[in-house]
Amino acid sequence: MSNATAPTPVQPLEGSARVWGTIALSAATFMNVLDTSIANVSLPAIAGDLGVSSTQGTWVITSFAVANAIAVPLTGWLTQRFGQVRLFMASVLLFIISSWLCGLAPNMTMLIAFRALQGFVAGPMIPLSQTLLLSSYPRAKAGLAMAMWSMTTLVAPVMGPLLGGWITDNISWPWIFYINIPVGLAAAGITWAIYRKRESATRKVPIDGIGLALLVVWVGAMQLMLDKGKELDWFHSAVILTLAVVALVGFAFFLIWELTDKHPVVDLSLFKRRNFWSGAFATAVAYGLFFGNVVILPLWLQQYMGYTATQAGMIMAPVGMLAIIFSPIVGLTVGKVDPRRYATFSFLVFALVLWMRSNFNTQADFWTIMIPTIIQGVAMAFFFIPLVTITLSGLPPDRIPAASGLSNFLRITAGAIGTSAATTLWENRAALHHAQLVESVNTGSSAANSAIANFGASGFSADQVLGQINRLVDQQSFMLASNDVFYGSAMLFLFLIPLVWLAKPAKGTGASDAAAGAH
Repeated sequence: MSNATAPTPVQPLEGSARVWGTIALSAATFMNVLDTSIANVSLPAIAGDLGVSSTQGTWVITSFAVANAIAVPLTGWLTQRFGQVRLFMASVLLFIISSWLCGLAPNMTMLIAFRALQGFVAGPMIPLSQTLLLSSYPRAKAGLAMAMWSMTTLVAPVMGPLLGGWITDNISWPWIFYINIPVGLAAAGITWAIYRKRESATRKVPIDGIGLALLVVWVGAMQLMLDKGKELDWFHSAVILTLAVVALVGFAFFLIWELTDKHPVVDLSLFKRRNFWSGAFATAVAYGLFFGNVVILPLWLQQYMGYTATQAGMIMAPVGMLAIIFSPIVGLTVGKVDPRRYATFSFLVFALVLWMRSNFNTQADFWTIMIPTIIQGVAMAFFFIPLVTITLSGLPPDRIPAASGLSNFLRITAGAIGTSAATTLWENRAALHHAQLVESVNTGSSAANSAIANFGASGFSADQVLGQINRLVDQQSFMLASNDVFYGSAMLFLFLIPLVWLAKPAKGTGASDAAAGAH
């Protein structure tokens, strides 16, 4: 089964080649991650322009997420067949073409199809950018390589809604896709110039058709369930129940098949390594918590605090400031400090930030809300680098792409679960608080009587007074629900800390092992 090339191990890049290689790979990663969230705020404009309901418009996000989740874990197998550099280049170029087609889509059906294509071809891009970046740096600077990579992965989802809203308001929605073209072409050109002679070994492994089909079935069903669950009232819907059963049964058959097949499409044997599963699961759960709260905060600000999309984006944007300052420091020192300590510090800061947010009230001003966001940048700097170090440490060279693909699959899936769980819990808690608060609106309540009298004195009719009271109750209900979600997330970050310490201490430099494997 080995009919293939076997190039000699590549040496780390030097000087300007390393700088340009880092910029190109980071730009490709940023472009990819940005597209997971950039369309969110543009959905009303897209749906209106293409003449469909906003509910149908959500398929623009769902189709990308489903296809992307299916493609990411295939990275290891595809790399063996085609090589790291060729696969990365194909992924970037096809991403550019599919982005162009998304912008040209004449109707919603075509846009959804092109978004699914975009999501699928984007799958290998993030794991391979990580692998190629590690191969560009010497072992002593592997942490710095991860710092460069993690900054783009964490900042891009936050910048997506801000950039998407600005483009939609000031130009037109197709340009949220067209902006990928110049970025992608520049990244592809630089990457090919620098990495074309650094191709990895390839071998013709058989196509695991049954494993691939099972992967498509269970991941597709799970992603559709997560994306449509809140809209269809979760398990009160026959559609969601059916998707849940298909996902569960498909996953069970997938596990059995992949663990017994000689050439599995996804290398599940990686989970035999304690550092891999502890690092990958800690990363996934933490990212799910982070992403769920990234979704909740701007929703609360825009719907119940009177913020515009741009103002909400301004609240979220500073999250990258301290991350950019501290990430290189973490990267350069992660070989000298136990990465479990850095990850623990990150989770403690995340918990602090979410606890601060759990004390917000409806009188909170712009700066009060922004301060925790700025502090969160510190947590982000200490988050990805040590956890990737733990996850990839000690792996042999040929398993790095598969490990990166599988760990990124868990992270992306956790992000989808976190979003669905956070928004559902937020609305359910708001309904509970609403029911409790309206019990206080009665003739025996001096506060309620005073508010009703004040509204009446302002010229409101009886129905309008009740409408205003209900609006205030709604605002307070969602404020309390936000506090609940933030507080619960803070506690979960604390409970995650022991999972990090299940990993074995990194021998030597930890991240250096991953870098050595990438060479």
